[in-house]
Amino acid sequence: MANAIESIVNNAINGRGGNVDRPTAVAAALELIAAKVSNAPSNGGILSQEMDNLSKYADQIQAALAKK
Repeated sequence: MANAIESIVNNAINGRGGNVDRPTAVAAALELIAAKVSNAPSNGGILSQEMDNLSKYADQIQAALAKK
């Protein structure tokens, strides 16, 4: 998750904003999913479930980034 947070901060500092918000949000969502999946080794179907939520998570992260 540190990489996604660092990217978000660097993008904001450097004024990259809109053109990188979506890729950054997706990267952050993927890091969240990876963390959740790695903490649920007994639930084999969780990766598929979480990947179905990827766009939703990215939308939420991107909306949060838009609130400056």
